[in-house]
Amino acid sequence: MPGSNPLFDIFGRSPVKPMQEHMAKINQCVAMLDPFFDAVFAQDWTQAAAVRNEIAKLEDDAGKLKRNIRVHLPNSLFLPMDRSDLLELLSMQDRVASRAKDIAGLILGRQMALPKEMEADYRIFLTRCIDATLQALTAINELDELVETGFRGRELKVVEKLVDELSRIEQDTDDLQVKVRAQLFAVEKKLNPIDAMFMYRIIDWTGDLADRSLSVGTRLELLAAR
Repeated sequence: MPGSNPLFDIFGRSPVKPMQEHMAKINQCVAMLDPFFDAVFAQDWTQAAAVRNEIAKLEDDAGKLKRNIRVHLPNSLFLPMDRSDLLELLSMQDRVASRAKDIAGLILGRQMALPKEMEADYRIFLTRCIDATLQALTAINELDELVETGFRGRELKVVEKLVDELSRIEQDTDDLQVKVRAQLFAVEKKLNPIDAMFMYRIIDWTGDLADRSLSVGTRLELLAAR
């Protein structure tokens, strides 16, 4: 992109690239929930702690990238889009990783094993939520092309299709969340009431991964429409 826009010649690189690097880090962080729950389902709490530490490191790395972007992002006058819009999009991206860290921390802190009856469907639910974050990354990776084309033409349609698919994935997670909650409701009387309460919270937080990923996609769409 440098060379195609005089403003990027000033900065030496697109101001969008750090945003994409940040979202890539978010995606890595969320994807680690997959091996984390491998360890949880095996009740291997030593391995779960090791994976949780990796999740926390990735979330911290993302936070450092966010702070660096905030400090060095130029004034709107020198950007192809409004600075406040970019910062809002950045905050939305960051909230996805925070939720992944919340999930791992709560599960590990209570060494909370999910009921066997819901393990398989929870895994499907979690995988679909991780899919949502990956789809949000795919959409964000089009941002530099959007800037290059002046937020018009074929590239805008590409982003719209990516966000439409992200919305379909998020709808899938809503349906799966209802199913998993029903499974927990069916067995909750056999559980410690406090554990049951926190399991409902884990289900809600897992769904947040998809909800927050969709928010990233819709915010990108709004940014492109301006």
